Amino acid sequence: MKSLISFFEKIGYSITSRIKRLGTATRLFFLILISSGESFKRFHLTMKEIYFTGVMSLVIIIVSAFFVGMVLGLQGYYTLQKYGSSEAIGVLVALALVRELGPVVTALLFAGRAGTAITAEIGLMKATEQLSAMEMMAVNPVGRIIAPRFWAGVIAMPILASIFSMVGILGGYVVAVIVIGVDEGAFWSQMQANVDFRYDIVNGVIKSLVFGVACTTIALFEGFDAPPTAEGVSRATTRTVVTSSLVILGLDFILTSFMLGG
Repeated sequence: MKSLISFFEKIGYSITSRIKRLGTATRLFFLILISSGESFKRFHLTMKEIYFTGVMSLVIIIVSAFFVGMVLGLQGYYTLQKYGSSEAIGVLVALALVRELGPVVTALLFAGRAGTAITAEIGLMKATEQLSAMEMMAVNPVGRIIAPRFWAGVIAMPILASIFSMVGILGGYVVAVIVIGVDEGAFWSQMQANVDFRYDIVNGVIKSLVFGVACTTIALFEGFDAPPTAEGVSRATTRTVVTSSLVILGLDFILTSFMLGG
């Protein structure tokens, strides 16, 4: 009987601790929004973080996008060839990248590269009591440290996703047109005729914006909430990747269902 009670106590503690963390993360999110005015007054801080989260992530985004586009072109061609529709390879590559792979893969790469760096940076600031020192000097750490990183992630994510889609289409073009020999005019004309700006491109941008908010908020919260020890910071960076990946995939399903339903 005691073991059963202990089991339910552990489950209850696990649930309540997760609800508490969710509430703390929501509170931090609204504090960021309230303190955003201070970060916009010193927009150079946000620009510095855009360089760190966006520009420094370009290499992995471009290389990954090119290979993803080439794989899509190769797989798509041999699949469409069976049905005599190999000239529609441009449409397949463009829609797959703009609707799904561009925003999703970019967000996953962003969480793995920039998200973990943000978490580690904030966690080390907390461990070395830099955030507490700012509060002692009447400087709002949320407005000075957290908010610029939040808006940098939100701004950088759609740009990175757009670059991912463009480079991926280029990779598909290289494989389909240059390597395999699909007609170049058919590749681009089919894509132009079937990719809709409102339902494909804009929806992809909306997804990347939502992913940017989610990934950056998770990374900032995990760093802000990390125990001030080396082990605590390392665990926080791991949670950032795992939580961000699960949230991205879940949000992708929800957003896709609403967009297709609309």
